[in-house]
Amino acid sequence: MVAEIPTKARAVIIGGGISGCSVAYHLAKAGWTDVVLLERKRLTSGTTWHAAGLIGQLRGSANMTRLARYSAGLYVGLEAETGIATGMRQVGSISVALKADRMEELRRQATLARIFDVEVQEVSPAEIKAMYPHLNVSDAVGGVHLPLDGQCDPANIAMALAKGARMRGAVIAEGVRVTRVTQAAGQVTGVDYESAEGPGHIAADVVINCGGMWGRDLAAQNGVTLPLHACEHFYLVTEPIEGLGHLPVLRVPDECAYYKSDAGKMMLGAFEPKAKPWGMGGIRADFEFDTLPEDWDHFQPILEAAMERMPLFQSAGIHTFFNGPESFTPDDRYYLGPTPELGGYWVAAGYNSIGIASSGGAGMALAQWITEGEPPFDLWEVDIRRAQPFQKNRRYLKERVSETLGLLYADHYPYRQMGTSRGVRRSPLHAALAARGAVFGEVAGWERANWFAMPGQTAEYRYGWGRANWFDNHRAEHMAVRTGVGLFDMTSFGKIRVEGRDACAFLNRVCSAQMDVAAGRIVYTMMLNARGGIEADLTVTRLSETEYLLVVPGATLTRNLAWLRAHLGDDFAVVTDVSAGEAVLCLMGPLAREVMARVSPQDFSNGGHPFGQAREIEIGMGLARAHRVSYVGELGWELYVPTDQAAHVFEILLEAAPEMRLCGLHALDSCRIEQAYRHWGHDITDEDHVLEAGLGFTVSRKKTGFIGREAVLRREEAGLSRRLVQFLVRDPEAMIFHNEAIVRDGRIVGPVTSGNYGHALGGAVGLGYVPCAGQSEAEVLGSAYEIEIAGRRYRAEASLLPMYDPASGRMRL
Repeated sequence: MVAEIPTKARAVIIGGGISGCSVAYHLAKAGWTDVVLLERKRLTSGTTWHAAGLIGQLRGSANMTRLARYSAGLYVGLEAETGIATGMRQVGSISVALKADRMEELRRQATLARIFDVEVQEVSPAEIKAMYPHLNVSDAVGGVHLPLDGQCDPANIAMALAKGARMRGAVIAEGVRVTRVTQAAGQVTGVDYESAEGPGHIAADVVINCGGMWGRDLAAQNGVTLPLHACEHFYLVTEPIEGLGHLPVLRVPDECAYYKSDAGKMMLGAFEPKAKPWGMGGIRADFEFDTLPEDWDHFQPILEAAMERMPLFQSAGIHTFFNGPESFTPDDRYYLGPTPELGGYWVAAGYNSIGIASSGGAGMALAQWITEGEPPFDLWEVDIRRAQPFQKNRRYLKERVSETLGLLYADHYPYRQMGTSRGVRRSPLHAALAARGAVFGEVAGWERANWFAMPGQTAEYRYGWGRANWFDNHRAEHMAVRTGVGLFDMTSFGKIRVEGRDACAFLNRVCSAQMDVAAGRIVYTMMLNARGGIEADLTVTRLSETEYLLVVPGATLTRNLAWLRAHLGDDFAVVTDVSAGEAVLCLMGPLAREVMARVSPQDFSNGGHPFGQAREIEIGMGLARAHRVSYVGELGWELYVPTDQAAHVFEILLEAAPEMRLCGLHALDSCRIEQAYRHWGHDITDEDHVLEAGLGFTVSRKKTGFIGREAVLRREEAGLSRRLVQFLVRDPEAMIFHNEAIVRDGRIVGPVTSGNYGHALGGAVGLGYVPCAGQSEAEVLGSAYEIEIAGRRYRAEASLLPMYDPASGRMRL
């Protein structure tokens, strides 16, 4: 076998589970025949061989659903292509709700399925019983049925993918352990390996880490962040049950359980609320097709509930009680794409127990990304560049994955916060905010005040689908910004310095707006890709002739840094993350100018400090840089304060402005959505054209040579195919969060990309794209619109301009 291993390849794939086999298959299918897959033991011997093999087509977004549906279609056809039976059967799936909140979630999922054209039916307890006669539905509220979901034989699918790759010229070698990914000058150069015949090396342009639970430690050798950790995953299989037949895959998430009939036996699996992390001290070198010790005490609550839910478990014998490891990530989403730390190093790993359903589509998407230089569509949800460097910390991972496994079947309430591994990244004001009632959420490890409890109110979330326990707090904070003054701690902003002789030329090449502006000028701009899609949404402040400050969302900082560094080329400039150096206090509202005048001797009039300008100011006994910009649509300043002076500035503001209200991120979000300001990752992504997003004003038509310019000009000439529209639903029952259906003249045309409650507008507000090819603005707005929420439709007002302050004049007062 070693004789078959070449000394050079275009791509080397590490790991022979279904993920690695899918990447090999799709790279070979794309025409890369000089591909080598190396598996340390035997194919499927890590996690794939013991996976349950559930194939669900519906995911939480359009693109994740596209990948899952691709997987299902691929697996259906693999047997004919390769001659290897895949066990793929589209038996359908049923999810059962035992409480009203779960039924609300399932109805929202059914709406999502209709948006994505996935066949779905809401079913009553009687209809569930008819499809699943063994089930006790006495306390069931209802459920949803997806008839085209299915199940498969995971190991055989991986083998079929491997055979398909070999048929197209790929080399797949078992018993070959990669010891190191080699690199030089920031680029991978190949891999070193050990086999029974001795050591070897393959020179390669691209290396793909599909190492599963081994992937984190392998990546760490090259300084690559791949935050995942194995957990124990339990299921049992009964002895044969006469007459069982092919039943739909069944999920009872309120009991943390799933059921699958296979070969006349019944499987019961669990995603228990508190999982057991495994492999903290490393994984044995000889680990192969291994199982972990039984733990009946841990599984007992699941089994006891199953015996009531499906009485056949009371009499059926148990053939197998299985415990095996699977990889989980801090946010229950897998990792795909190029790593920001090392050129040519790619990842497809961390599948959170949905690796079989995901790997077909993930392999396709990654192969296109590698071979064509860009992904087939927006993949931010699973992009490896969302991972934060600190997240590879083992203690952090061990605690977090004990929660994320169980969250797969938990209620997916809006605004639900993680309970584990908290407090890693904190603003200098964290303790002061907590003492004043702050209730924190976490993004990219940052603790951020989401809302503030009133005196005597319990400072914690109570989750649900209707008006939250903090709804009145939210309204008070929102209206303080609209009518008075509010203060936000936005220290979590990502802050990037670009400095050097060519800083201006470099930024003019990667940014859509003109960067050659006077020192102190703040420019709102996009970074576009060659398709005109939005890679980043940011402000750029020119600090001096050779220095700029870029401000981006904290969640996208790693991605944005990677984009900048990848396009630096020969320009003489340095890109530096300076996020931790400054705290950011945002003072926003009609009274902000009065407050600033009380704490600083500078002139804050329109003449003294115009909108879109930044300058150094004295504040209290310290210094700060005041940026006159706004993400809430009101007069205000972002104060960039050296971290060591942040507490002082905060205290000075509190003392000077007793009328000022502390505000959280929920209020920031509701204010921005009233103003129809876009949110990157929801309303705008690298797949969304800047003109269709309504952000053409950020693109300079005068300058040349910037990335995306030609795509903008082409789209201007051809016309838009869709437009981002703002919607307002005044019905007090309607709560818009994300992924509700936009209904135009009775037909679903797409999802709501983001939503919140607009307290100044008096109803729920959402943004979303509406088809408009060949149509005027009047024709787009002349339709009748509704928003479908959990199967119920609510009349909606639509606008192409912000419904709150359409001329955006308030922030320039």
